[in-house]
Amino acid sequence: MSFRLMDTGWDKELSNALAADRSSVRVISPFIKEKAARRLLEHGRPQHLEVITRYDLDGFCDGVSDISALRCLLEAGARIRGIKNLHAKAYLTGGTRSIVTSANLTEQGLLRNHEFGFSSDEAAIAASCHAYFERLWKHGRTNLTSSTLDKWERRVTKAWTSGVGTKKSARLGDEGEEAGLPAAPDHSPQKPILAEQGFVKFFGTSRDRFELSESIFDEVDTSGCYFACNYPANKRPRAVKDGAVMFLARLTKNPIDIVIFGRAVGKHYEEGSDDASAEDIAKRSWKVDWPHYIRVHNAEFIDGPFSNGIPLSELMKALGSQCFAATARNVAAGHGNTEPRRAFNQQAAVELTPAGIVWLTDRLERAFFEKGRIGADRLAKLDWPKV
Repeated sequence: MSFRLMDTGWDKELSNALAADRSSVRVISPFIKEKAARRLLEHGRPQHLEVITRYDLDGFCDGVSDISALRCLLEAGARIRGIKNLHAKAYLTGGTRSIVTSANLTEQGLLRNHEFGFSSDEAAIAASCHAYFERLWKHGRTNLTSSTLDKWERRVTKAWTSGVGTKKSARLGDEGEEAGLPAAPDHSPQKPILAEQGFVKFFGTSRDRFELSESIFDEVDTSGCYFACNYPANKRPRAVKDGAVMFLARLTKNPIDIVIFGRAVGKHYEEGSDDASAEDIAKRSWKVDWPHYIRVHNAEFIDGPFSNGIPLSELMKALGSQCFAATARNVAAGHGNTEPRRAFNQQAAVELTPAGIVWLTDRLERAFFEKGRIGADRLAKLDWPKV
């Protein structure tokens, strides 16, 4: 028998536990992301899978948890119940293995954060953990259904497209059951450093570069990047997944560069609903050539002129080939382009490495602190679409 205190390596610990015995798997995790949820299934579907989580629709809106993760688990045969104000995290496999940690079932929690807890195969500890699970499970009352997820997805999508992160947005509440757990302070919206995928999305062309003295707010208003990132007619943006952070960048001149001026959380492209309508094109005629959308929410923008933004050249100088996913893969493979400046030629966007996401997040946070953000009240007055 063993009992070990840990603060790293939770992904491997969970994987080893599942590989050893996945006959019965029980999970308690307030926040669940899809990629991490699929870790539970990488050794095959458990014979019995039960999950306790939060049904906090505002958390789904903010990207700290995924409806798609719950759908993935349902399709794998899981029974899922929701508890309000849930904070505990535990992973119970087989009859005796218990992992109790501060790590949520997210890539950030399992792989990147220093989360503290223990792993044990002592029967007495496992029995206590299962008893706690049973108490919460009874409070949950009913199992989640696919039709309920469909309803929540419609509500969240409506919130995304009507101004989440501005004064236009309304809080959606928590659909979980009461279990007598004390309310914790509200979580803040997802910071892009938590994202599992990130892109630099370019605005403008080499023929219409902006001066650094021009207004970021004017570009936000004109481009509509507070609700959508546009892609050209011959390029449907299928690579972007739900929850991807989109770093918004404008081609500039004097000197010639590309300047990051904000960020938002993206939603995967759906053909038809994420294409410019006739009304959209009437308002912004250039959408004839740029008709495909990645819809975004929780957009944040640096206030003031573009000189307040972050030059992309500084990212490339700092990280070299390790700033973009394509060049980093080519370095690892030993062939292909490894020059970051050639990675985005004639592209609407370029995918970042995790190191690139972290670097840009740090610089943006610094810019927000030093230069300020465009206020939510100003963004709320812009022309939000009806979807």
